[in-house]
Amino acid sequence: MSPEENKPTDFIREAVAEDLRTGRYTYVRTRLPPEPNGYLHIGHVKAFMIDYLIAKENNGELILRFDDTNPAKEETEFVEAIKEDARWLGIEWVKETYASDYFDLLYEWARTLVKKGLAYVDDQTPEEVSKNRGTLTEPGKNSPFRDRSVEENLNLLERMKNGEFPDGSRILRAKIDMAHPNINMRDPAMYRIIHEPPHHRTGDKWKIYPLYDWSHGQNDSMEGITHSLCSLEYENHRPLYEWFLDQLGVFKPRQIEFARLNMNYTVMSKRKLRRLVEEGHVNGWDDPRMPTLRAMRRRGYTAEAILDFIRRVGVAKNYSVTDVALLEECVRDDLNKHALRRMAVIRPLKVVIDNYPNDLVEEMDAVNNPEDPSAGTRKVPFSKVIYIEQDDFRETPPPKYYRLYPGNEVRLRYAYFIKCTHVVKNDAGEVVEVHAAYDPSTKGGDSPDGRKVKSTIHWVSATHAKQAEVRMYDRLFTKEDPEEGEEGFLACLNPNSLEILTGYVEPHLAAPEVGSRFQFERLGYFCADRDSTPENPVFNLTVNLKDTWAKLEKKAK
Repeated sequence: MSPEENKPTDFIREAVAEDLRTGRYTYVRTRLPPEPNGYLHIGHVKAFMIDYLIAKENNGELILRFDDTNPAKEETEFVEAIKEDARWLGIEWVKETYASDYFDLLYEWARTLVKKGLAYVDDQTPEEVSKNRGTLTEPGKNSPFRDRSVEENLNLLERMKNGEFPDGSRILRAKIDMAHPNINMRDPAMYRIIHEPPHHRTGDKWKIYPLYDWSHGQNDSMEGITHSLCSLEYENHRPLYEWFLDQLGVFKPRQIEFARLNMNYTVMSKRKLRRLVEEGHVNGWDDPRMPTLRAMRRRGYTAEAILDFIRRVGVAKNYSVTDVALLEECVRDDLNKHALRRMAVIRPLKVVIDNYPNDLVEEMDAVNNPEDPSAGTRKVPFSKVIYIEQDDFRETPPPKYYRLYPGNEVRLRYAYFIKCTHVVKNDAGEVVEVHAAYDPSTKGGDSPDGRKVKSTIHWVSATHAKQAEVRMYDRLFTKEDPEEGEEGFLACLNPNSLEILTGYVEPHLAAPEVGSRFQFERLGYFCADRDSTPENPVFNLTVNLKDTWAKLEKKAK
């Protein structure tokens, strides 16, 4: 933060301020350039917010421009999803454009380079082009078609556009320098031939489509983008973008690169995410284990928590990996303030309070959110038979175990003290029912004689509770760096990343609104899933109350 103005500051913001101060630009205009070939993930959020906030902080404009230059991968479904997710984050843009809006002008600019002798049609196969490109230590070789005449190149380019040649038979390349130390400058491809499928917006009009390296910088120029903010992998492409703009003599944006967001236990590659979906390792792009915004929304993450996470990560130039635990902590911090508290038992154990009247039902006052007094209280029914968590009872307690066991007294949250008297076991010797006695004088959770208990456990009334499906999510990968190696990410899939339980929830959770978030007391934060029905509410674990992974990792070391 800048101490003078209490505003965020970083090398990008400083560069933009300098450009305005020196008059390099008199306004600020940025753009979001998503490719509509998948859903937005958490990595995109960082880039989106940098573009959006830089424009907003400088009273500038943000353009949402879809990079729809590859009809084989793009779908209208993704376009609509990207817009919806961006709006959910609070991002606003002045207009929505597409790379395809500029196909005609882009083609004319390509012809301009051909006329200047700076572009040519190459008949080499893709394999030959790759082979002749050279390496980091060896120069490339000129194409045998590099010195075609301007007239022949213009004729071939027109025929390519008209669909006279098959896919892959010819490309248009810039004529720069096959010995250039930057491989991106070695006669890069500008157009390739694609006949099918039809483009999602232009249909069958075009049979050639621009490569990203050709369209990206030119589209920025056409829209008057002042600051083209990109992740670090485009740093070596910047000389090419500037070369194109210099040769054309058109408006020149300033490109500034920043480190992309990387998180442990997570993959960000769209190709790998697509494999997870298409090969059935997850249940779609919105599976709550995925790093997509769709998945995070379904899991119960809030936009505020995600934006807080992006703010804490900050803007840097150097590669780094962020701990996913930081994102989870941001989610906890936000939900702690806003989520209503409710009681649920997800691994139920039956408790019979023998000395409680058979037909008596009492209503206990329960706090909705201790962090927010305005949230008030609610009534929770209490009766003779209740369910508690299996973990809250041990027939033979380990050291320092203060919860329920034979002869021990605990507090039932908002209700009474109870003491375990005996248990009932099945034929396998497992405890299936706990019997207890309650102290009527301890209603509300305090004892008139001042005696203390060391544990408070939650419960639901068996008669009044609603059965529910509870989906317990863990990290999708067991390895800190799942993107290590081509197949590594599939080899380290966590077989326990989803556990489906049948539990019981208090009556106030019987018919939750889809997307509503709650803290199940002592268990974690949960979100009502879209699969919920009146007969079977479904809840997704959003995040645990504490970072259990950190504890497990410490034990493993």
